[in-house]
Amino acid sequence: MTATRPLIVGLGGTIRPGSSTEKALAHALRAAEQGGAETRLLGGEFLARLPVFDPRPGEASEPQQELAEAIRAADGVIIASPGYHGSMSGIVKNALDTLELTRNDAEPYFQGKPVGVIVTADGWQAAGTTLMAVRSIIHAMRGWPTPFGAALNATSGLFDEAGACREPKDAWQLATVAEQVVDFARMKAAAR
Repeated sequence: MTATRPLIVGLGGTIRPGSSTEKALAHALRAAEQGGAETRLLGGEFLARLPVFDPRPGEASEPQQELAEAIRAADGVIIASPGYHGSMSGIVKNALDTLELTRNDAEPYFQGKPVGVIVTADGWQAAGTTLMAVRSIIHAMRGWPTPFGAALNATSGLFDEAGACREPKDAWQLATVAEQVVDFARMKAAAR
């Protein structure tokens, strides 16, 4: 990474093409690009190809290796999950579990990386509890959760037909998560 072009990896979505969660993640990644970052999206289609993580020693699949390499290369990460029954989706949790492949790295998991969180849910309770669950996992995985996490209530539809946020406050939330991840990645690079 150069101090001016950090790589931000977006991880999340659902297995449903065009999900609100993946649209929100893509929106945040566009905001990161506008802030000068390079981005990479590992969305629902990618997550659906990940086998259930098996912690026993063995050969990692190609998608599992791709995920581990993407996170190793990242200067920052944005995780987006729907809020299912008060917590993150199984495919997002499986992706996070898969990062156990990095456990023996000099900088395992999210070590020293800023990690932003986006949650979409049909209600504020699920959005809030999911946000806290994901932030707790980021701490456990040695990452730096950004001070702000986006919690979006998807009950009335988040995006219009053109893919823009219906509510300015939602666009602001997504841009704020992106800005904080990019800014923290630059600060870390400057401190090296």
